Formats: sequence, structure tokens, C-alpha cells
Amino acid sequence: MSTQSLDRATQWLSSGDLRPTRQRIALAEALVGDGEHRHVTAESLFERVQHQGERVSLATVYNTLRAFCEAGLMQEITVDGSKSYFDTNAHDHPHFYWEDESKVSDAAFEQLKISNLPPAPEGTEIASVDVIIRLKKTK
Repeated sequence: MSTQSLDRATQWLSSGDLRPTRQRIALAEALVGDGEHRHVTAESLFERVQHQGERVSLATVYNTLRAFCEAGLMQEITVDGSKSYFDTNAHDHPHFYWEDESKVSDAAFEQLKISNLPPAPEGTEIASVDVIIRLKKTK
């Protein structure tokens, strides 16, 4: 752990009002320690921190990712209702889902226009609109 990546991780946790436990710091550093945004699955993050020598269970990774989302630090992207990806860029933006590679990446939002949404049912409001653009290689 470099001092800079540790500082980034600790500041990130602080911005979500989360207590900086050893496990949260380890996961936060793997997610934002280099200052870059990334998309991860719980399994890929688990493998990454295991490779770095951290002792964290997969259940802890899942629970911590949920806590990061609830704190507004990340957003969850669900693909096919069964596979979740977690994005450290918590601002609303569209995503590409690369079907052949089972990966998610950011899509440019500047050209995206969403108009004429149906009205929300009575007693509700639209909280957000998720855009996932599915890609597959051409033959």
C-alpha cells in the first residue's frame, strides 16, 4: 500500500461516512487507490484483494460492496437480473455490456437523449433510468 493510495481509500470512505475498518480500507484501496474508476464483480474484487495478500471473505466483499452502494460511493449495475457489476463512478451514466466478454464499461453520455418516458404510477416517482447497451462481436 502506498501512502497516496491509502489516503485516497480513506478519504473515499470518509466521503460516504463509513468507518475505515481494515477490510473496508483494503477493498476501497483496490477500488479507488489509483484514482481511476472501475467496474468490478464481487468475485473479481475478491480475487484482486486475495492476490494482494488481504484476508477477506467473499461474503464480506459482497456486504461491503452493498454498504459502499448504500453510502452513495458506488452504483450497482445488474445484467440479466443475475449478474451484478459495481461501478466506482456513482454518477448516472450509460454502460456498454460486452456480451462476448461478460464485462461492463462506461458509454459516452453526451449523445444519449432519453425522452418521452411513461409517467410513473400514482404515488411513485422515477428515481433513475438505467441504460445498458448490449454489444456483441459481428461475424
